[in-house]
Amino acid sequence: MGNIIDTIGNTPLVEITSFHNNPNVKIYAKLEGNNPAGSVKDRPALNMIQSALERGDIKRGDKLIEATSGNTGIALAMIASMFGMEIEIVMPANSTRERTLTMEAFGAKVTLLENMEVCRDYAEEKAAREGIFILNQFANPDNYKAHIKTTGPEIWRDTQGKITHFVSAMGTTGTIMGNSIYLKQQNPNIQIVGCQPTEESSIPGIRRWPQEYLPKIFDPSRVDRIIDIDQADAIEKSRLLARKEGIFAGMSSGGAFHAALKVANELDEGVIVFIVCDRGDRYLSSNLFG
Repeated sequence: MGNIIDTIGNTPLVEITSFHNNPNVKIYAKLEGNNPAGSVKDRPALNMIQSALERGDIKRGDKLIEATSGNTGIALAMIASMFGMEIEIVMPANSTRERTLTMEAFGAKVTLLENMEVCRDYAEEKAAREGIFILNQFANPDNYKAHIKTTGPEIWRDTQGKITHFVSAMGTTGTIMGNSIYLKQQNPNIQIVGCQPTEESSIPGIRRWPQEYLPKIFDPSRVDRIIDIDQADAIEKSRLLARKEGIFAGMSSGGAFHAALKVANELDEGVIVFIVCDRGDRYLSSNLFG
């Protein structure tokens, strides 16, 4: 028996069965919404805090600050509460109310600002000014290392090493970087496919960063292909995942699924795994399922 932190990881891998007809191409969804705080970000949140504790960068009772579009903040709020730490989450004002309420339920202070770039600047400046520890998921190697330790090995195990394509949304890029490193070590021929929104699209959890805000952990050489996702396609695929596969997930997961289907339609055979990064209940106050 352990505590809630011990339930992070080992999420289900389920087959998608309703959307294509080639029996030699398999599509699997990695259900990261099954993590206790509801998203793939539970993994890096835990690894960033635990690793900082092990190095002595922080200690129980310290104050933390982080800028996030939502899921990392919820995970950090949960895990910080387990370690007796105060945390301020800085988030864009257009984030769904569910996100703010969930963070506050875990005891976090939530600050809402204009957009993600402003949030990042605010968090870095306040950390420097007041001596608060910033986890900085955008430049913190412990972000992607969480996936080298856990997500990648789980996918390799659960596909019996048969995975040919890995598909992921790109926000902080920690998920795609860590899985790319691990999976390419097992088989260099595995194709790593990233998703970013088209210029005119807004998809929570997927970003098309201005050059000056590009995450420092991002190494473009680790991504074989990037597929641009239109907001309408991401919404449509999120709804279809719920209605045809019983997978209740957010818009970035719909975007990753759209990319996975595009890849599947190009193949004669293969095993595709895409990341379902969170749960759909984070978006009920938005028009995603309306």
